[in-house]
Formats: sequence, C-alpha cells, structure tokens
Amino acid sequence: IMENDDLILPKDFPKLKNDAFLRACHGQETNHVPVWCMRQAGRYLPEFREFRAGKDFFETCRSPAACCELTLQPLRRFPFDAAIIFSDILVIPQAMGMDVQMVAGKGPTFPEPLKEPEDLLLLQPKVDVNKELGYVFKAITLTRHKLDGKVPLIGFTGAPWTLMAYMIEGGGSTTHSKAKRWLYRHPEASHKLLKMLTDVIVVYLLGQVAAGAQALQVFESHAGCLGPVEFQEFSLPYLRDIARKVKDQLKESGQDVPMIVFAKDGHYGLEDLSQSHYEVVGLDWTIDPRSARERTGGKVSLQGNMDPCALYAPKERISEIVKKMLEGFGTRGYIANLGHGLYPDMDPENVGAFVEAVHTHSRHLNLK
Repeated sequence: IMENDDLILPKDFPKLKNDAFLRACHGQETNHVPVWCMRQAGRYLPEFREFRAGKDFFETCRSPAACCELTLQPLRRFPFDAAIIFSDILVIPQAMGMDVQMVAGKGPTFPEPLKEPEDLLLLQPKVDVNKELGYVFKAITLTRHKLDGKVPLIGFTGAPWTLMAYMIEGGGSTTHSKAKRWLYRHPEASHKLLKMLTDVIVVYLLGQVAAGAQALQVFESHAGCLGPVEFQEFSLPYLRDIARKVKDQLKESGQDVPMIVFAKDGHYGLEDLSQSHYEVVGLDWTIDPRSARERTGGKVSLQGNMDPCALYAPKERISEIVKKMLEGFGTRGYIANLGHGLYPDMDPENVGAFVEAVHTHSRHLNLK
C-alpha cells in the first residue's frame, strides 16, 4: 500500500457498486437489509491480532496504510454492506493536547486526566484539525480508493459527553462519578468543555467527508450513565449542534452525507434523538424493535440492535434471532447491526452466520 502514499488524493474515487446501506439511511427501498457490525475491524479476527501484534495502538491509528488494511480485513471475509474506518474516538482529546495511552489489559488511559475546571486552560482551544488529525483523513482517502467502490465508507467520532467522561475519568469507568461530579458541581465548566469538543468534532467530521467518508456515525457510548434530565442538558444539545452544523456546511457544497447517532443505553432519549437532524438512530439491544419504530414515528431509519452475545449461540439460533429482529423492525429504513461492538473472543464464523442470516431473511421478507 505504501507506494505513492502521499499521491492519493480525495478525488476520482471508484464508482460505488453497492449502495444498499446509503439507501437504507435515507429510508429508501433496498433488495436486502444492509448489515455491518460495530468493531467489525477488530480483535475477533486472527488476521487483525497478527497485524497488530507488538505495535502501539495509537501508532497504528496514525498510519494510514495500517488503518486501511485493518478496515478492509473484515470485508475480505464477509459480505458486509459498509466499511467503517479503523480509528479511535480518543484521537480528539489527543489533538487537544492530552496524553492518551492504550494499556494492555486496562484499555485507554489518560496519565493526567482533567481534575478541576482550571485544567481546561491546559487544552488546545483551537485545534488545527488538518495538522493534528490529518492521518485519519489520509486513512479515509486511501481506504476509499482501495475499497474500489465495493461498499460505502463510514467515518465516525465520539460525542462530546462521552469524550468528556474519558478526559475526566482518565479511562473506562462503570459509574463515571468523577465526570458526573463536574456536571453537578461545575455545570458552567462542563458546558465550556462540551462546547470546545463540539467545535473540534464538527470540523473533524467535515474533514472526514472531504477526505471521502460517505456516512458519519456519532458515538454517545456513555449516554447510559446519565438520567433523562442530565441527558437533556449535557448530551442532546451538543448532539443536535453537531448534526446541524455539519449538515449546514455540507449543504453549501451540495453534499448529502447521512449521519447516524448512537446513544448507548439512552432509551429515554429515543423520541428526542429521532428529531435531532440525524437520518439514522442506532439502538442498543435493550430496546424492543417494534416499540422503537413506534416511538420514532417513522421520522428516522433505525440501526441495530442484536445483542452481541447472541453471537455465542449456535448458528441456527443466530438465524432465528435475526429473523425475529427483522420482523420487528421491518425491512425498510433499517440497517442491521449489533447493539454494541463485537467482543474479542467471538468466532468469526458466527459473525459470518449473522451477516448471511440478515441477507437471506430480509430477501425472503421483501418477497412477501
């Protein structure tokens, strides 16, 4: 891949051969329900583990050639209907000047998390996104060319509250009590940080589109530790801002790039999320498909929401679970996915069975 790495420009991309995913985002008819998996480029694949062995995680993220290879790996094995660029949500705090390391057995770690409101002064207020995150854009452009139009390429970002939680907790957490303490004790500083993050995210997402991303997903992975009131104040307004600002900018250049919002465990926010300028609302596995359809009132397409652990089931069982899920959602304005990411110990064969079941059952349902 390394030949003329710098010569790959975001233009003259190969023609898209399978647009089922993009059509489903817009609620249009498709021959089959499109399917992809969160974390599909990942640790459940032996070739991924082999490729990543001995390399620093964020160094891999900074290599366009490596990101391209890891993004393409699952597509060589499975007929997914979309690719998602291999990267990480924490590249944004890094771009704002924070040190983030991937620690084996522990996950992402910030040696010096934000402790008090005055720590916001340590952050880079104006981020030169092209300089700090240009490696993601290069990875997107390279991957879009190498995909050869097989399927669309999704770009993504973490949402402001989710990033804020990491930056204050210093890593993963079950309670997020340090970050939530800010919401209750320092609401003004919290809004200031959320606004800073929103500004960077908007420019970052626009950069991804300019580089070749054909859809965008915003991950609010920590929605579940907020109650409805805090969600309304500290998450939703920023999610809305991101979609509105990105879309306003894209409209000016006549581009239409569908956006997906995924607020894990945020079921109380379903109605609001379906009216937040996103074409697609991603769902975790705790939501009933029929009730999600009802509550979103046909305003958006839906994505999800099979329990990732269902992939531990035997293949026949996976097929039954998928069939039931498809009947619940219906085949239009729907993208099949898991309700969260794939786990490292999952059998790739079962991932293949999931994809095949979605395609087969949805074709049958469409014939009825």
